[in-house]
Amino acid sequence: MASSPFLNLLRNQINIARVPFSDRGSRLLVFQSPGKSRLLVKLAERLTQLQSDIDAYRHRAPFIRDLCLIDSEGSAIDFEVVTYPHVLYFHTRLGDFGLVFRDGRTLAFGLPPQVTAGLRFHVSPQFWEETERGGAFKAVRNLAYASNGEAVLNRITPEQGGYVVEFIIQAGDDGAINIAIGGSTDLLHDVPPFSTSYAMAEARWRAWFSRVPPVDERYRLTYTYAWWIMANNLITPQGKVAYEAMTPSKIDYVGLWLWDSAMHALAYRHVDPELARNQIRAMLTCQLADGMLPDAVYDEAIIAEIDHPIRAEVTKPPIMTWAALKLHETDPDLDFLQEIYVPLVRWNA
Repeated sequence: MASSPFLNLLRNQINIARVPFSDRGSRLLVFQSPGKSRLLVKLAERLTQLQSDIDAYRHRAPFIRDLCLIDSEGSAIDFEVVTYPHVLYFHTRLGDFGLVFRDGRTLAFGLPPQVTAGLRFHVSPQFWEETERGGAFKAVRNLAYASNGEAVLNRITPEQGGYVVEFIIQAGDDGAINIAIGGSTDLLHDVPPFSTSYAMAEARWRAWFSRVPPVDERYRLTYTYAWWIMANNLITPQGKVAYEAMTPSKIDYVGLWLWDSAMHALAYRHVDPELARNQIRAMLTCQLADGMLPDAVYDEAIIAEIDHPIRAEVTKPPIMTWAALKLHETDPDLDFLQEIYVPLVRWNA
């Protein structure tokens, strides 16, 4: 299975019933339904165009639910999951299935060799809500699925405001089914063998962990898990989020927080100084006209005012300058200091 010491160290340390299986930059979160051989996929996006409440995403139904592995008869297959940072393995009576991120928007499922099997899942590409005078349907995200095997069954059934997809293929020696989710209508061009997607995922994570500084053996497991989180919680630029940056949680805190971003920069300076600089840039890009930096930034807007316990402007203590100084001490960059100096002076003022 996994070949890297860091990847092997985290075998079964990621409990996907509580913690999402994701990837650097991805907005897709894969969970296992607790106690069931079912998966679900949530989106690390607030999507306030669906519901104006900026916290509504926390309670929104999964984009994909009841995703199960099925046999040639369409019957769900029980599985036992084994987790790694880069791959999930599902042990079943038909053999081992796998799941990796081909890229930030594409999930690649691998099938056991020469089996007839597939996936069944419920997807809700539209969101419905009741209005004062009726109701409204709003687009959520697009989805495409495809395989490198011969399709045996490809059936779509409307159900409960969405669609149930049943897709069974005759797998070859390296069969794969890919599911892509995003705002584009042009999502899937080809489906490579699962081994190709696996190799890409493993290489990404090996490269990430290869830059992690050494640590005392006593702390190695927790330390490695923390560095997995530092990559797993990165989100791609979108809307107000102008740079790749770390969100404290892709589940409950989807966005960038001011002093969190300063702390994230302190950590990233040890593995990727440019990524560390981008944590600072991401916040300075959203500076207000009077110099204040907002408390938080998310795709659709910023949070610079709250209404509890009273209505007031909201920001954080000015520690970003200190973070920039510590970054400069480990990786000097005068151009970067010139870039951020005036915005930081305006903030402190």
